[in-house]
Amino acid sequence: MILDNEKMETRRLRLLVELSRLGSMRAVADTVGTTTSTVSQQLAVLAREMGADLIEPEGRRVRLTPAGRRLAEHAAVILAAVEAARLDLAPGAEPNGTLRVAGFATAIRVHLLPLVTELAASHPRLNILVREHEPAEALELLAADETDLALTYDYNLAPADADPALHTTALWTAAWGLGVPADAEVPEGADTLDVFARFRAQDWIVNSRGTSDATVIHTLASMAGFTPRVTHQADSLDLVQGMITAGLGVGLLPIGTPTVPGVRLLPLTGPEVVLRAHVVARHGRLGWPPLALVTDLLARRTASRPTAQ
Repeated sequence: MILDNEKMETRRLRLLVELSRLGSMRAVADTVGTTTSTVSQQLAVLAREMGADLIEPEGRRVRLTPAGRRLAEHAAVILAAVEAARLDLAPGAEPNGTLRVAGFATAIRVHLLPLVTELAASHPRLNILVREHEPAEALELLAADETDLALTYDYNLAPADADPALHTTALWTAAWGLGVPADAEVPEGADTLDVFARFRAQDWIVNSRGTSDATVIHTLASMAGFTPRVTHQADSLDLVQGMITAGLGVGLLPIGTPTVPGVRLLPLTGPEVVLRAHVVARHGRLGWPPLALVTDLLARRTASRPTAQ
């Protein structure tokens, strides 16, 4: 196969990877900036080159065949290797340029912003662009190549799905409890399911920009034998406390959070609720000096502080 065809195949492999991720040709076309017809034609060429059917009809849409799924897995590795090879042209280069970071507020405030201050002195040619986003939003930006690094979290009871195109580095963990009215009567030593059961008649407060804490609440409530009435949403933990004080319901809060008058924070043990923070990047970008530097510094910083809010 001649060089031009090699280049075309790399592009076709990207289309296949995007189809495996997005699930529709229209979404792939929108993502790469082309037409649905072009996507279909290029995947047909790729199928002929591979000598295997890669897609099949599913109603009005298409889905990958087993061969298509397998090739998509290989393609993700191949594309990452191509990107890594490009970055390897300047090994050991001084980190410079703009690193785009999207992440949740606590990670940015407690861990990233101190690094920004330090790096301004040690690496003045490196510019860090910060955007505050919840995990699902940050991962969408990463998939669309609108950010380089995502600071995300999940819970032990609501683990995030693994994406083979992404590399995840664990940062810190933090135990969470249940914020309730200060006058609530809960015996010392009550386990998680007993605590939840005592508030089965209450309204529940969840995050307005994510679903993982709601998943945790529904999971534990189900184990305790009831369906929670989720009625309120808030992005700010301070606002969650305000809602609890106003008698609007109960909600999850990090253990160690200073509570306002009117709020009591109950520990959850058996099972525990643990938030797990991560730094996430695309496989092909891991060797880029700015990204590698910030990832390493974040990992070192949080290793010295194994738990955080």
